[in-house]
Amino acid sequence: MNSIMASGLRSMPRGPVWICAAALLMLLGGRALAAEGGSVPSEALFLGQLVILMLVGRLLGELMQRVGQPAVMGQLLAGLLLGPTVLGTLAPGLQHTIFPDSGVQKSMLEGISQYGILLLLLLTGMETDLKLVRKVGKTAVSVSIAGVAIPFACGVALGELLPDALLPRPDQRLLTSLFLGTALSISSIKIVAAIVRELGFTRRDLGQVIVSSAIMEDTIGWIIIAVTLSLAQAGHVDVPSVAKSLIGTAVFLAASLTLGRRAVFLAIRWVNDTFVSEFAVITAILVIMGVMAMITHLLGVHTVLGAFVSGILIGESPILTRHIDEQLRGLITAFFMPVFFGLAGLSADLTILADRTLLILALALIAIASIGKFAGAFLGGKLGGLNFREALALACGMNARGSTEVIVATIGLSTGALSRTLFSMIVAMAICTTMAMPPMLRWALARVPMRRAEKERLEREEIEARGFVPNLERLLLAVDHSTNGRFTSRLAGLLAGQRGLPTTVLPVTEAAGKAAEEQVDEQKAETTSADKVVAREAGRAVEATAEDSKKAAAEEEEPAKVDVIVRPVEAPIPEAVAKEAEKGYDILFVGIEKMRAKDGGFHRDVDRIAAAFEGPMAIVDAKGVHLEKPEQSPLDILVPVSGTEVSRRAAEVAIAVARVVKAPITALYVTPRSGQQRRGARGRRYEQAILKEVVEMADQYDQRVATAVRSEVAADDAVVAEVKRRGHNIVIMGVSRRPGDKLFFGETAAGVFDKSPVTVVFVAS
Repeated sequence: MNSIMASGLRSMPRGPVWICAAALLMLLGGRALAAEGGSVPSEALFLGQLVILMLVGRLLGELMQRVGQPAVMGQLLAGLLLGPTVLGTLAPGLQHTIFPDSGVQKSMLEGISQYGILLLLLLTGMETDLKLVRKVGKTAVSVSIAGVAIPFACGVALGELLPDALLPRPDQRLLTSLFLGTALSISSIKIVAAIVRELGFTRRDLGQVIVSSAIMEDTIGWIIIAVTLSLAQAGHVDVPSVAKSLIGTAVFLAASLTLGRRAVFLAIRWVNDTFVSEFAVITAILVIMGVMAMITHLLGVHTVLGAFVSGILIGESPILTRHIDEQLRGLITAFFMPVFFGLAGLSADLTILADRTLLILALALIAIASIGKFAGAFLGGKLGGLNFREALALACGMNARGSTEVIVATIGLSTGALSRTLFSMIVAMAICTTMAMPPMLRWALARVPMRRAEKERLEREEIEARGFVPNLERLLLAVDHSTNGRFTSRLAGLLAGQRGLPTTVLPVTEAAGKAAEEQVDEQKAETTSADKVVAREAGRAVEATAEDSKKAAAEEEEPAKVDVIVRPVEAPIPEAVAKEAEKGYDILFVGIEKMRAKDGGFHRDVDRIAAAFEGPMAIVDAKGVHLEKPEQSPLDILVPVSGTEVSRRAAEVAIAVARVVKAPITALYVTPRSGQQRRGARGRRYEQAILKEVVEMADQYDQRVATAVRSEVAADDAVVAEVKRRGHNIVIMGVSRRPGDKLFFGETAAGVFDKSPVTVVFVAS
């Protein structure tokens, strides 16, 4: 018998085993708390509540994802399971023991819930891509306006027709109607974006319209909620309170999207560059969210608007690295989301639907919400220029309410604008519309064909997503006052300006024996030209990119002004580079006067600087016209390519620089020595594929690239010969660092460095 039971347990899927174990733990824990009775300390009960909400929410969220539904639905169902809807019906004593109605105990969970609302809106704001909204423009505007206005009007009308028994305060019916209208009108950006991403439609034209429309609806909805909450807090509806709310909202949005954007960027960068303790940027983000939430409260607008807008500004900060974003997202997703949505489910009591009248009202609410949203989104899509199939898919996608409606309903319940019965109906509506949306959207999107222009754009973006330059976020320069330093600054500025990359200049001087104060003064004087060169060339890149953005091939927003700072060096330069690198940089540009040693290799100062930086580097050795006129000289670029990742990076850098100054580029492939004797059709196909990749990369930016193939005895001789034959004045070459005490990129790079009569830039991995 024992062997049979063991065999049966081994054959059970692991998922059900864990779910059964969780249920057993919940029941045993609940009975233990019940046995303790009123002697249970509130802290212990609070901890038990959090553990149960997180565990059951996580398991049901996992189950929902495995059946094609959003995880948030599982967390909401966990609350329904633990609340009066299920556990309260099956074991009311146990349910009340685990989640008692005492004010002190409930206030502890409500505090977590209220802070969770702010964090969820922070995360929603961080996921709000305003560039995407600007890109699809007209269509997203028409969809969001019609998609909000029609269901909002339906919700307000329904609120005006509800019987007094369903209203928390019949004398404030308008406030309830406004909350109901808002709850029916907003789509859940999280769920919409997740489903669109899952179906591979994120970069499709229609996918961008769907997500952008949801973003705009969220923004409009939270502004409406902020104003409505202000009215609710005033206790009545009058012109002064409405004017105060509208003016406060307008002032806050205007200040946030202008001065606030810059202030948030500077604050995050200062914390990132100054603090050495762990997770300092996470703390800064939470403080920024709290400050902006309090500002909106002081302006007479609810804190939710401040949290949402702070998320938008934080998400646009170029210092917000993926690692930091993942840390913050992990905290919110792992703890606050299951607790908040679990509590929302606890607050709902779907047993009220046993009443036939209330069931009919709930079904009417779901029907009105679905029809109103579908009609509004479909009409907005048609007015925005979509065809029938696209508008149909859009309408299916916008009908998901999910987390947003639950947050709105929770706020309405906490402020007394919604009764518990209405709250439960809205939760039921959110669950029904959200669970119906994924299969409907999958069905509709499968019937939307891809246009030729859309296909070409997707192919271009796929190539760019794997690229090196598009993923740069921050540049570091180690340069001196020499002409080589100024030319290096010029190249860095051209690269930084195209995407508004923050740039830091570290001055390199020979004043190691001077007093620290004298050294810093000298560094400032010597590098004044360096930061000015970076800023000037970056501005040039901004203008060039803005012109290109008017073309069909470039759809990104005009780059922001590049922020350039000079960091005085008060320690040996290798130590300064290593210390600065800890703040997070994607590439180091090195350009000093003494680049070469007497033995033909790199000067020891270059060795030491490179050894202090572990990431990608650009080592610049200017010659000829670039030493004579480092800031005005023309560029004629040669890029040796070999099909390796490092040569591809060099080609990207060359194309990015050439794009701004309209410089000619030639991609050179050198046939390997071992293949010269047997170079046939296979070899020609290989070299053509490598050169074609570079040409296609350049085509993304309307940059023409010439190609050349040489079969010299040695690759370095082939590069030098090509320079002399075509008159190139700069070689940009991808290389890999080799092990050793000295900086060495291999024999080919060493030969080019030694023999090249023109400027050489090594882009090193």
